[in-house]
Amino acid sequence: MQLKPGMLVKSKAGHDKDRIYVIIRDEDEYVYVADGDLRPLRHMKRKNRKHLQPILKMRLEEMPDDTAVRNIISTFTQQGDQV
Repeated sequence: MQLKPGMLVKSKAGHDKDRIYVIIRDEDEYVYVADGDLRPLRHMKRKNRKHLQPILKMRLEEMPDDTAVRNIISTFTQQGDQV
């Protein structure tokens, strides 16, 4: 699965396991992710691609900012609670 900017991903490994992020930028085997809260855009986290699970239900289509990132993650987690 190709990871692209704007995709939601779930961390599979590390101290942030099970945390939801949005991919902001990709470079070779690493991607830079943010959640708009603990990891805002100015402090993106570098993650290895193999430690991320893509979430195909939603995607951030607009230019990312912390508010948009928080909103899409919040919308996804609220929908997950209802299912």
